[in-house]
Amino acid sequence: MGAPSTAFVKQYQSTIQLLAQQMNSRFQGAVMVDTDWTGEEKYYDQYAQDSMVEISSRLSDTPIQETDHRRRQVTPSYFVSNTLEDPFEALAMLADPKSTYLQAKMASANRKIDDVVIAAANGTAKSGKAGGTSNALAAGNKVVVGGAGLTKAKMLAGKVILDAQEIPKEDRFMAVGSTQLSNLLNLTEVASSDYNSVKALVEGDVDTWLGFKFIHTERLTTDTSDDRLCLMWQKQGMQLAIQKNPESRITERPDKNYAWQVYMQLALGAVRLEEIYVVQIACNE
Repeated sequence: MGAPSTAFVKQYQSTIQLLAQQMNSRFQGAVMVDTDWTGEEKYYDQYAQDSMVEISSRLSDTPIQETDHRRRQVTPSYFVSNTLEDPFEALAMLADPKSTYLQAKMASANRKIDDVVIAAANGTAKSGKAGGTSNALAAGNKVVVGGAGLTKAKMLAGKVILDAQEIPKEDRFMAVGSTQLSNLLNLTEVASSDYNSVKALVEGDVDTWLGFKFIHTERLTTDTSDDRLCLMWQKQGMQLAIQKNPESRITERPDKNYAWQVYMQLALGAVRLEEIYVVQIACNE
C-alpha cells in the first residue's frame, strides 16, 4: 500500500464515554437511612430488653426494674471530588466533558457510600452517652475462613448466628464478590436444587437464596490473610446517616483563566447499631 492520502479523514465521537465502573450505591437501600442531621455528631438512642416479674403474694409491692437505655454515635466524614476543565484544552475538544465529569463524580460518591457502610459493618462502633465506649464485632459473629471460599455450610452457620439472636428474618442481606458466587457454583452439585438456585442467582434471574437478598460488590475488604470478608446483616442493624447528599456545582474560576470547575461534595457516616445484627464470613480467594 502507498502512503495514506491527505484526503483521508479521522472521525471522532462527539460524546465522551465513561469506562466500566460501578455507577450506583449497592448498600444504601439495604440499611437504615437518616438524612436529618445538622450537628457535629449524631446519636441514636436505644432501649434493651425488659423482663416480666412474677407476683406471688397478695397485695405485694409493685416491683421496679432498672431501665436499660443505650446509645450509638455517628461522626461524619467529608469527601470531595474536583476537576478543572482547562479553557485552552477545551477549545481543542470536540465534546464538552463537563457532563461526563459530573457523571463520574456521582458514581464515585455512590461507591463512597458503600465503602462507608462496609467499614462500619466491620469496624468499631461507638456507644455510651458521648460515644466513649468502643464495640468491636464479636468473635461469635464471625465465621472463620477454614481454608475455603464461600460455601453453603458457611452461609448456614451465619444464618444460625442471626436466628439464635431472634434477628428478624425479613430484610436480610448478604454482600459477596464475584469470586464467592463462583465458589457457590463450583461447590454445589450440578444435579442439586441448590445448584439451580445459585445458577439463577448468578445469572440475575433471582436475587435471594436461603432467606438472604444477595448484593454483588467488588468493594468488600480483606483481612491480614487476604481473605475476603463477606457480610450478612439485617437492615435494622446498620444505620447510614447522610449529613449532605452528593451536591455538585459547575462554576467558572476567574483565578484559573475562567476554567470550568466541576465539583462534588458528600458528608456522611455509618454505624453498626447492634453487633448481633451483623455476621462476617471470611472467604479464601
